[in-house]
Amino acid sequence: MVVNGMYSITKDVYFCYGHRLMGHPGKCRHIHGHSVKAAITVETMTLNDSAMVCDFQDIREVASDFIDGVLDHNLLLHRKDPLVPALEAAGERFLLLDEHPTAEVLARLIYEACRAKGLPVSRVTLWETTSASATYADR
Repeated sequence: MVVNGMYSITKDVYFCYGHRLMGHPGKCRHIHGHSVKAAITVETMTLNDSAMVCDFQDIREVASDFIDGVLDHNLLLHRKDPLVPALEAAGERFLLLDEHPTAEVLARLIYEACRAKGLPVSRVTLWETTSASATYADR
């Protein structure tokens, strides 16, 4: 009997960011920050010549371009946030998004950045706190 299974590995990547969710009815409408964990999962049907899905460091290197270069220690805001002119005038670093910078959106952005670099990522789970996470997956 032949079993068609799937191999997967997950690399956790840690980073920090600030954001606010305009129009949110609770505390998240105010500027605040998170120290988060992004769990990046790569899947494949076959192992490479080293009997691995890939090296964990490969995941880290691919993800770090986007996470370290774009998200880490950055203020993530919706493009229509009224704070933008004041932040520009103060020379502050920030990233404008077309969507609200929720954990769900960030998980998808990390997923898309890794896929664009050729990493066969199947799922990204962003742990905003130790008890709350959001996942974006290819299925």
